[in-house]
Amino acid sequence: MTTRRLLIALCLLAAWTVSSAAPTHPQQRKKPRAATSPTAGPAYATRKDAMQAANEIALRRKLKRTSVRRAMAQARFIPQIAKLILPPTVGVAKNWQLYRSRFIEPIRINAGVRFWQENRATLERAEKETGVPAEIIVGIIGVETIYGQHMGNYRIIDALATLSFDFPPSHPRAAERGPFFRAELEEFLNLTLRSGIDPLSPRGSYAGAMGLPQFMPSSWNRFAIDYDGDGKIDLFRSPADAIGSVANYFKAFNWQAGLPTHYPVSFDTGRLELDALLTPDILPTFSVASFIAKGAVLEGAALQHKGPLALVELHNGDAPPSYLAGTDNFYVITRYNWSSYYAMAVIELGQAVSAALNPIKPPTEPKSPD
Repeated sequence: MTTRRLLIALCLLAAWTVSSAAPTHPQQRKKPRAATSPTAGPAYATRKDAMQAANEIALRRKLKRTSVRRAMAQARFIPQIAKLILPPTVGVAKNWQLYRSRFIEPIRINAGVRFWQENRATLERAEKETGVPAEIIVGIIGVETIYGQHMGNYRIIDALATLSFDFPPSHPRAAERGPFFRAELEEFLNLTLRSGIDPLSPRGSYAGAMGLPQFMPSSWNRFAIDYDGDGKIDLFRSPADAIGSVANYFKAFNWQAGLPTHYPVSFDTGRLELDALLTPDILPTFSVASFIAKGAVLEGAALQHKGPLALVELHNGDAPPSYLAGTDNFYVITRYNWSSYYAMAVIELGQAVSAALNPIKPPTEPKSPD
């Protein structure tokens, strides 16, 4: 197994682990499981490593040293976060149908219809300017926060400080995740202090994600945009900024306008090379010809597809897996969260909201002659 292949596999495994309990966002974003305020532990003011990090952040980012140190000193260790970030001790079997049922359900669909109705013009504008369909944007915000209903209750500075300086060493990816969260803490302090935002105010997920689309600080700094034209970026209170920022995120990851996310696929079992088709994971690798040569069966528009395809496998517990042929756009959705299950939930929630918003009316029956 190549190093790249191994890293992709580990990322997908981690994404499934965290998403099996709650929706997540890119780079391991996840909602808290409790609505009440978390119990806070000691402040980081007495931690030499934390205060030294504050000095270094101030120097690198050209921020006021006193401001960074003051913010860092008031960050607190949250024991609950250190526990929540750990993978479950008992493995959970992947089950697409169960996972799907958490998102494609009446409460989320009805909230999505209201969100679409209230923001129709902005969604249409974003789709026209970026090529990202309104369905996908609506699906993302619905999976992430039920359109702002559940944005998280942890102080972001506490979450990021806890995961920066007290990331559980027993975690299988501790060596890489600790530095990742230290980088996000730096991004957060740079974002808030330069924007005049109190670093102690923003709240979000236990992994440090914020706002309607649950952007990590680095994603906020790179991809968030002022889409309502009020001169500031507000992913907490501005649906327009959230819509524009999600669209901009996908555009930055090369979303292709008009390209389907996936096609149906079946198999010619007599010549099926399933292991070979699954080896690249969800990274589109195969041309239509090579896909078919390995035993995949495509029909209709899929046969005219010009780009690469990936065989996406979705396990269903004890039932047989589901399969689909993923395109480059399916892969782009997984850049928001490294999980094919997440990507399908986004796609199908957006479709369900669209169908509820625009129901197909049955044809009118002709009147009987008098």
